Amino acid sequence: MYAILDIETTGGKYNEEGITEIAIYRFDGHKVVDQFISLVNPEKEIQPFVVKLTGINNNMLQTAPKFHEVAKRIVEITDGATLVAHNAQFDYRILQTEFRRLGYDYQRKSVCTVELSKELIPDQPSYSLGKLVRSLGIPVSDRHRANGDAQATVKLFKMLLAKDTTKKIVQSNIRAEDIGQLNPKLMDIVAQLPTSVGVYYMHDSDGEVMFLAKSGNIQKRVNQIFASSSKKNKRLQKEVKAVTYEETGNELIALLKENSEVKKNKPKYNAKSKKLFTHALYVKEDKEGYLTLKIGKSDNRKKYITTFSNYQQAYNILHAIDEEFNLCNKLNGLSEAKKNCYNYTVDKCNGACLNEEPPKTYNKRVKQALYKLSFQDRSFIISDRGREIHERSVILIQNGDFKGFGFYELNHQVNKLSILESLITPLDNTPDARHIIHAYLRKKKSYKIINIEA
Repeated sequence: MYAILDIETTGGKYNEEGITEIAIYRFDGHKVVDQFISLVNPEKEIQPFVVKLTGINNNMLQTAPKFHEVAKRIVEITDGATLVAHNAQFDYRILQTEFRRLGYDYQRKSVCTVELSKELIPDQPSYSLGKLVRSLGIPVSDRHRANGDAQATVKLFKMLLAKDTTKKIVQSNIRAEDIGQLNPKLMDIVAQLPTSVGVYYMHDSDGEVMFLAKSGNIQKRVNQIFASSSKKNKRLQKEVKAVTYEETGNELIALLKENSEVKKNKPKYNAKSKKLFTHALYVKEDKEGYLTLKIGKSDNRKKYITTFSNYQQAYNILHAIDEEFNLCNKLNGLSEAKKNCYNYTVDKCNGACLNEEPPKTYNKRVKQALYKLSFQDRSFIISDRGREIHERSVILIQNGDFKGFGFYELNHQVNKLSILESLITPLDNTPDARHIIHAYLRKKKSYKIINIEA
C-alpha cells in the first residue's frame, strides 16, 4: 500500500516552515482507495513568493484547521503505507517536523518519484514535476497546489510501476509490510484480485517473485492455483506471502510482459520456456522473376516474413493470403499440379503458374501481402484497449522493430515518436516477442494501426 502526497508550505527558514495545504491519496498500486485533501492554518505568515507561486494567501487559511486538528487523519490514511512524493525527502521532513512539535514520533518508509524517474525514465531534460509529467503526456491541473500535484504524482507513480519490470519497487514494499504468513488467508488474497486481464506475481517472504503468469481473469486463475492439489501448487500455497498484479487492458500486452518477465526474473516455479514457433514464411524470387512465398522450418539465421506455431497454422494462413491477394498456390508451394494450379481453373489465379501474368504485375500483389504479413521497415503503433475506460494501450514498432508498450489518455496525441519514446516501457525485440505480436494481429480485430511521425 502507498500513500502518495504533496504538501505546500509557508516557505521560510529550514525546519521552521508550516504546512498550508496537504493532499494524500492512498493507492494500492492500481487505484486510489482513500483520499484526504485540506488547507491547513500554519499559524504563521506565508512568504510573498509562495503566495505568488501557489495562490494560497493568509486570508484563505484563517478558518482552515490547524495541523493538530488533521494529524490523526494523516496518521490513519498513511498507516501501513509507504509514502510516495516527488522530492519525498522534503515532504517527509515537513511531516516529521510538524508531528515532532506535537510530541509524536512519525515514522514511515518513503519512496521518491524523482529518483525512480531518473532510473526508469532516463535522459529526460528535466525531472521537475511539471516538466516531467508534461513530457510524458500526463495531464495536470492546479499546478503548485497540493491536490493537483498529488494527482499528477499518482499517475506518474502508476507509470513507474509499469516500467519497473524487475519489480524492485513492489519487492521492497512487500518486505516493508508486516503481512505475516498468509497461508491460512489465501481466500483473502483472492478476494482482493481483479477479474480483468493482466499478469499476476506470487511473492515469497523476501518479496522475490517465485511465479508469474498472464491470465484473462486474474482472480479466477489465482483461485484455481490455491484450490489445486498438484505438487507444484501445494508448494506455491505454502510459500506465498503476497500476490501482486498488473492489469494490461488486453491480452497482447499480458503475453508480451509474461514472455519478457519470465526470462528476466527467472521465477523458480515457472517452467522452462517452450519454443513458441516452429515454422516461418520466407520469400524468394524464382528463375522467372516471380516472388514466391514458401513455408519452412523456422531458422533465426535466415530472414523470414512471419512465424507460426506449427505447419498447419502456416498452411492455413498462406492459403488465406493466396485467396485474398489472388496469388498462385503452385508458386507458393500449396499445389503440386504439374501445369496450372486449381485456382486458375476457377478464375482465382491470373496465370502466373503458366507465365501468363507478367511478374511485375503479380509481384505487386505479393508485396501488398508482405505489407500485411510483416512489419518490414515500417514505424507505427498498435493501439488497443487500456486498463481503464479513458485510456488506450500502445505497442510501438519502429523501423520494423518492436520497442515496447505503454498507456495514454484518450485526449493525448501519440503519433509523434518523441512523445512515444517517453511513454514506452522498453522490451527486447526478440523473435518470441515478434511472434506474439504477429499471432495476435492475425487473430484479433479490436486493435487500431496508427502510423507515426519522426
